[in-house]
Amino acid sequence: MDTLFLIEWSKDHVLTVVAVIITIVLIYHYVIERDKVVKLSKKYRSSIFETQSKIFLNATQYLIDGNKDLAIKEFLNAVDLNRETIETYFALGGLFRSNGEIEKAISIHRSLIARESISESTRLQGLKELAVDFDKGGFIDKAIETYKDVLKINRDQQDVIHALCRIYEDIEDWDQAYNYRIMLSKVGHVNQSETISHILVQKAKSLFEKGQFKACAEEIEDAFRFAPSVSAKILRLKLFLVQGKMEDAKGVLLELLKEHPMYASFIFVSLEEFNNDLPEKAEYLERLKQLKNYFLEIKNLDLMSSASVVLSKIRLLKSSSRITDAFELLDYWMKNHGQSDVLKVEYIKLLIEVNKTDEALAQTKQLLNNLHNTLTKHYCSQCGYNSDDIFWRCPQCHNWETIQFRWKV
Repeated sequence: MDTLFLIEWSKDHVLTVVAVIITIVLIYHYVIERDKVVKLSKKYRSSIFETQSKIFLNATQYLIDGNKDLAIKEFLNAVDLNRETIETYFALGGLFRSNGEIEKAISIHRSLIARESISESTRLQGLKELAVDFDKGGFIDKAIETYKDVLKINRDQQDVIHALCRIYEDIEDWDQAYNYRIMLSKVGHVNQSETISHILVQKAKSLFEKGQFKACAEEIEDAFRFAPSVSAKILRLKLFLVQGKMEDAKGVLLELLKEHPMYASFIFVSLEEFNNDLPEKAEYLERLKQLKNYFLEIKNLDLMSSASVVLSKIRLLKSSSRITDAFELLDYWMKNHGQSDVLKVEYIKLLIEVNKTDEALAQTKQLLNNLHNTLTKHYCSQCGYNSDDIFWRCPQCHNWETIQFRWKV
């Protein structure tokens, strides 16, 4: 619990942490440098140190107060006072970047890298900072190139590899995303199997959309070798429908529903998506219709206790104009299971459809007394990102399969 508290506190006080670290590093730098043979007198060196200390303390206070502009001015004063203090340049570059002044940050880090007198470790640090500048500034090609330059010097840079993974996943270059996730799995301590499975599914999905079903099947098999992710199972189900393997499709559907009943609606939304230009579409849609009928006939008690499964059945029945069947199913569920606002809304609609208007009015009054509006259907369990769209990779925190279902009224 203490560790989690410290992590959360550090996230909320980034500038304070940075300020303290910078001050410690600069004081350490002075202690190391003061014993070297220099031409300056002891009195003059002490004067410089005293002036620098005041500048750094002022800059630290400005950072703590959240005033980046004044902190930048103080660090510029420190640079004018002593142009050999490398840490000051790194601090200044980082501040420019966090302040949105990317071009200035790039200029500072390039000037550092160009110095002949700096150590290789400092040059590597400067190169990493430059890559982050390009990344934050949206210069994707330059960011990729610079990150790769860092890895040419040291291939064990986990943060750099992770940054490349994120970029390639953002631009949907799944081949490169796969390569760097494999690399990350070799140098890092976090299992990448689930993520690699999702990446291979994305590769398979692009092949599916082009009608390259054999190659798609091969990628899906590779995905399962890493991890049997939900997205992999859904795409395999879709492929079975294209191939006419109905028994296999039914088996995968039942497995998915038992393991992940909350994804029932996701499954059928995904199955409805099919490239209009592919010649297999007519047969695919006919098989999908058969699969829906199979789903509607499932009587499994455990599955029928899931609100998501019931809601999916209700919507499929309504889309097939089977209003009476939909009402009977939902009427039974509402009387034998817990309450659900979204199912109650569906129930009210069906009451109106079957001309039970008095009961519909009574249910509406009850619903309004307890209604909690929500804005979106889905949210990320890691960062809270909200969206009506299905996302296997969160657009905000970039984690895979963190999507959670929220009833939307």
